[in-house]
Amino acid sequence: MYAIFAITRFTLLEALHNRLVWLFLLLLLIGIMLAEFMGGISITESLVVKTSLLSASLRIFAVFVISLFVITSMVREINDKGLALTLSFPVSRASYYFGKFLGYSFIAFMMVLLIGFCLIFYAPALQVFIWISSLFCELLIMTALCLLCVFTFTQVTTAITAVAAFYVLARSLHAIQLMSQGPLIDPNSLVQTYSIKVLNIIAHFLPDLHRFSPSSWLVYAETSVDQIIPIILQTVIYVSVLTMAGLFDLYRKNL
Repeated sequence: MYAIFAITRFTLLEALHNRLVWLFLLLLLIGIMLAEFMGGISITESLVVKTSLLSASLRIFAVFVISLFVITSMVREINDKGLALTLSFPVSRASYYFGKFLGYSFIAFMMVLLIGFCLIFYAPALQVFIWISSLFCELLIMTALCLLCVFTFTQVTTAITAVAAFYVLARSLHAIQLMSQGPLIDPNSLVQTYSIKVLNIIAHFLPDLHRFSPSSWLVYAETSVDQIIPIILQTVIYVSVLTMAGLFDLYRKNL
């Protein structure tokens, strides 16, 4: 446990030295200014426009920042032999992995708190709490995925591409499935028929990220604490699976 907490501490110090806080605060400011501008020029339902636009933009900013930081930080540490140096001490690879994951998770938690502080001025406190709890679960999944992609590909470009493809597909797959069932789809087309089957198979392996932190929770206050339970269960399952896969890749590497 001492090794895990020590690695977590150095991960947090790295985030401070990289000025990650200032970058995220700048993105928060940009999101608020954009939401206020669009709400100011809207004719009706100004608060709805502000809340929906701000929550959507801040969610994307949070996923972008945490994914980029995890990938670049880990790839730099691997290339600079920081990983090999750490493991040369009496530290197990599992302790290193969980220390890193805990540090990145704490960074994601602080980002979520900042987002909640911004949204508290636009939506009821209970809805904001439920929404940021769902967002934290989403960031945990993305953090575990980033660690897996880093240990698998060990290159920034490849890892970021894989993470971005995963996130976009998991976010949009439900909408694609709904469009594939529309009246304009030709039921006699073999290409479309097999494409729908492939999409349905992929949907069984991806998390339902379209259910995570939707803007409607804040705009219409249409959710309750019970709705967060399936999201927590999905998070536990996917984080566990991604963690096991990441540990497998880490242990099979010859450092």
